[in-house]
Amino acid sequence: MKKTEIKAFLEEKVQRYESFDFIEVDPILIPHQFSQKEDIEISGFLAATIAWGNRKSIINNARKMMDLMDQAPYDFILNHKENDLQRFEGFVHRTFNADDLRYFIKALRYIYQEHQGLEQLFSCYAKTQSLQEAIHHLKQVFFSLPHQQRTQKHVSDPLKGSAAKRLNMYLRWMVRSNKNGVDFGLWKSLHPRQLSCPLDVHSGNVARKLKLLKRKQNDGKALTELDKALRKMDPEDPVKFDYALFGLGVFEKF
Repeated sequence: MKKTEIKAFLEEKVQRYESFDFIEVDPILIPHQFSQKEDIEISGFLAATIAWGNRKSIINNARKMMDLMDQAPYDFILNHKENDLQRFEGFVHRTFNADDLRYFIKALRYIYQEHQGLEQLFSCYAKTQSLQEAIHHLKQVFFSLPHQQRTQKHVSDPLKGSAAKRLNMYLRWMVRSNKNGVDFGLWKSLHPRQLSCPLDVHSGNVARKLKLLKRKQNDGKALTELDKALRKMDPEDPVKFDYALFGLGVFEKF
């Protein structure tokens, strides 16, 4: 297909998959259960953190996290006592376990108390057209408290070559417009043009078949290459094409 045909094809798929029906089978279902800004962004961050593997399992375990926080994640993050963290014993999603979750809760409290929250922290470091450096600085701040080394693997670092799929997906949720009822458009200090595609096996394979991506690994270099191609098609909202690439891969086996 020619470039103009590829764009038209993907635009059509965006219209199909960026719809309310998408929410029911995606981890974004979790933050959609809340209305307060801080509840949305905290529940979204935690759901995105465990968003690998079977999507039904992701959603079920993200719901468990919210139940363990009394369906009030912001209040729990700010006001929990040390003995409240005992309730997480036994929680596990693949390699993310109770110790990891307990540290995440402490780190999030630190971010909201000392850095005015997740949006402010990302915004402080969003100096360029890309948010990958901001993700790097988030990780530095996030792990500035005493922690187990193993927990660091659950927050990716683009400056060390990662595609940071889950954090880029989370940023899409928070920043892109909510006009279609899927993403939230909560973070007005950032712009959709700064977002990067949540590159995974599905979006990567489809992008390669459409010749939007040549690199074989789904890493940071591949993300840069894909970002460049998507921004040529829509400089103001390149990550809308994530819906098309993901939908084609998961639902249509393209």
